[in-house]
Amino acid sequence: MSTTSDDTAMSEAGPQVAATDATVGPMHTTGRYEAREGVLGSVRRYVLVTKPRIIELLLVTTLPAMVIAEGGWPGTWLVVATLLGGTLSAGSANALNNLVDRDVDRRMARTSARPTAQDEVSPLGALLLGLGLGVAGFVWLTAFVNLVAAALATSAILFYVFVYTLGMKRRTSQAVVIGGAAGCVPVLTGWAAVSGGSLADVRPWLLFAIVFWWTPPHFWALAMKYREDYAAAGLPMLPVTHGMAETTRQILLYSYLLFSVVLLYIAGGGVGWLFAVTGLVLTAIWLLLAHELRRSRTVAVAMRLFHYSTVYLALVFIAAAVDAVVAI
Repeated sequence: MSTTSDDTAMSEAGPQVAATDATVGPMHTTGRYEAREGVLGSVRRYVLVTKPRIIELLLVTTLPAMVIAEGGWPGTWLVVATLLGGTLSAGSANALNNLVDRDVDRRMARTSARPTAQDEVSPLGALLLGLGLGVAGFVWLTAFVNLVAAALATSAILFYVFVYTLGMKRRTSQAVVIGGAAGCVPVLTGWAAVSGGSLADVRPWLLFAIVFWWTPPHFWALAMKYREDYAAAGLPMLPVTHGMAETTRQILLYSYLLFSVVLLYIAGGGVGWLFAVTGLVLTAIWLLLAHELRRSRTVAVAMRLFHYSTVYLALVFIAAAVDAVVAI
């Protein structure tokens, strides 16, 4: 993600290269190849500022919500338009988050290579990128989807930047819980895109709740591994402020809250046996891992839960979408 090590290697090798080249004449220092590489490198750094891997996770919940709302495929153009608008909005939130957090990112080994932390993307560049993507996302969704979907996507940007990043992240260990609501909004955006803006159905809110209760144990498990990183950055993540024992207790508690929401979706979402069985089995595996983590309190088990949690969310939403289509 960073070019620092490459630059260092080049500077160390520079005198040797110059000595060798002196026998055959000087090499050109600029040209079409270097210019093209520079442009591509700049584009890559700006793309990294948007945190594309996080965007992928958000879109995993948007598309199934659209399929469930429609009870089938909602139309290729609507899907493309909604996912593109959601990508622009999520990229905006992530770019602005990177801008605000570049100081703490420099103090954390896990994030120190981010382009904003390395000053490979300037604060002004990150700001313009974030604002530009946010405006583009709102305009796109308004024009090609509907105003409610556009307003929801934009509200997620504002919530993530002002409530989570600026308001809570550096002040309380509960930032992940409350701030995590921003990551649940893509479910509502996808639903509103298909329903013409209506959110009267209980199902999108139950899906929202699944993501909401999934978020804290997902991030706290990761935070157990990077506890020293968060402490060095002065961020009050739960393993730093309350220790590993309390973190594992909270992870287990929120895991059962997640289980209760899955049960509510089965009971009130009009689902068939396909989701009922799949959802219960996937959540039972989650609970087994959470109990194992509570007993062991080790980073190794925490990371098993973290990696499983990413797969879990995708599989649960895919199962919900397939169940809505086949109606078994």
